[in-house]
Amino acid sequence: MHPQRRKPSRSWLIFVSLAAWGLFLVSCVTVERAVVAPTQIAGATYVGTKQCAQCHEEKSAHFASSSHARLALKDDKGRDIGCEACHGPGSLHVKAGGGKGTIVNPQKSPETCFQCHLDKRGQFSLPNSHQVLNGKMSCGDCHNVHEGNAIKGSGADLESQNDTCTKCHTEQKGPFVYEHGAMREGCTSCHNPHGTVNQKMLVARDANLCLRCHLEAPDPGVTGQINANAIHHTAENHNSRLMQGTCWSAGCHEAPHGSNASFHFRY
Repeated sequence: MHPQRRKPSRSWLIFVSLAAWGLFLVSCVTVERAVVAPTQIAGATYVGTKQCAQCHEEKSAHFASSSHARLALKDDKGRDIGCEACHGPGSLHVKAGGGKGTIVNPQKSPETCFQCHLDKRGQFSLPNSHQVLNGKMSCGDCHNVHEGNAIKGSGADLESQNDTCTKCHTEQKGPFVYEHGAMREGCTSCHNPHGTVNQKMLVARDANLCLRCHLEAPDPGVTGQINANAIHHTAENHNSRLMQGTCWSAGCHEAPHGSNASFHFRY
């Protein structure tokens, strides 16, 4: 004989019913999201991406592979207006045969980028940031706008993200005899390129920056053997020196990107 099946308990049925009712309520909740309107130009109307491509083929040829292609904006006629989402409606630009003043150029002003990247506007307004707001730099200096991943050096790119930074910050590129392993993690491990409240756009202003990686015990000595005296001396030295300044000051590890003179990253 087959064993008699147990009927579901009443408490279990109540639990399932409540769960189903909860899912129903969640599905009925309207989620409010901010909707960003495309860039506008007074008196201009949309012409569509195909019209833009007739003159700007070098920009549009690979745009489908770009991060910004995900916008996939359409006008009321169903035309793709991906280009005009950032550059504004192009009818006046087309009518004038091109030229300045008839289209928005994000290279001159980051406000177009900030329409979507609101958090970056706030970061660039912090005390230490790249000079984007004053027009000396643009977002396009560091980001791929029309092709591939917007963040340079990601995916299958031949250049690394560090190469984007070291095109300007050449002294930090090396090569160094003693390389700091943090450079392999990327410049953004220690710096926020859009801006911070700390000098040099560091993500932390004191030894806490270094301690994010350097949580291991002090160096036991050059021989590699466990040396209790060396450990005690190193720990005592760190405790006293850190009271005088950060890890990269007070005459200590003042070459944090790498050194050709000392494995302790001194000049």
